[in-house]
Amino acid sequence: MTKPLPTGSTIGILGGGQLGRMLSVAASRLGFKTCIFEPGGDCPASHVANYHLQASYDDRDALAKFGEAVDVITYEFENIPASALDQLEALCEVRPNRRALTVSQDRLTEKAFLQDIGLKVAPFMGVSSLDDMHKAVAQIGAPSILKTRTLGYDGKGQARLRSPDDAADAFAAMKGAEAVLEGFVDFSCEISVIGARAADGQVACFDPGENVHRDGILHTTTVPASVSAALRTDAVLIAGRVLNALDYVGVLGVELFVTPSGLIVNEIAPRVHNSGHWTQNGCLIDQFEQHIRAVAGWPLGDGGRHADVVMENLIGADMDRIGDLSADPNVGLHLYGKADAKAGRKMGHINRISPKG
Repeated sequence: MTKPLPTGSTIGILGGGQLGRMLSVAASRLGFKTCIFEPGGDCPASHVANYHLQASYDDRDALAKFGEAVDVITYEFENIPASALDQLEALCEVRPNRRALTVSQDRLTEKAFLQDIGLKVAPFMGVSSLDDMHKAVAQIGAPSILKTRTLGYDGKGQARLRSPDDAADAFAAMKGAEAVLEGFVDFSCEISVIGARAADGQVACFDPGENVHRDGILHTTTVPASVSAALRTDAVLIAGRVLNALDYVGVLGVELFVTPSGLIVNEIAPRVHNSGHWTQNGCLIDQFEQHIRAVAGWPLGDGGRHADVVMENLIGADMDRIGDLSADPNVGLHLYGKADAKAGRKMGHINRISPKG
């Protein structure tokens, strides 16, 4: 794709969750159509997209139909089967590129990539056997955390080691999955940067947000983060380095630990990110529009912030608070259209705004 997509073009989105929903809304504001490829029915994105192609990722006929019907393809989650990407790439440009997915789908590959481009990460070792596990614990020690190399999210696929004696139980908890042991990082807080890169190399980043997790799930992101201006600048520069190293097109999230010796990269996400939802009410151009602009070949927005924001995820029974939240004049309410409010399930989020400090 050499020219910017004209309005009326169709953007294909792999995945039909809430991120696909909000990408579709952003695309519609710019005059684009969206087509969702999602195996599940009645998914959040299907409520707002122009088209929902409901099929599995191994349905070659459906993938062909999807790839031929859209003008560019993007995605809202990382774990897209390689076989599906092989087929789609032959039909239509996929943005962000395949390398971004390859790096982020595997925690071990991701750690090695970040280290190779000169960024600090927690000590890590791959674990494929119980013998590997004992060697990793001997080198990295405890406390530490064992994570599956692929598919884990929101605290799933993880086991904490409080002492070396926990090694066997932690390994058993992986149920045979390839894993990586990560050393404990003594950090004061976690921050994240949402950055974007255009096809011509233009980079724009939003202000770093400060994250608080509960039970392995993001609870709040507060902007501005309570770190020094120098650390905020360092965080943005790190995001830019990752974007450029991947020759990335689109929005990417970078999570970082703030430590006494500087910033340590926790992980990257090659997509719009939960910790960037604050941009919907804190910026003129939010992360979702920024991503659509990038993948469509349009100029990026500058990501400037006009308010202080606290984003809070609404999980499960938090939906009981909707009445009060909807009456609060300082709250922007974003619901995902999910029918059942299950424990641990993200049902929506709010952005509580205040004047920019």
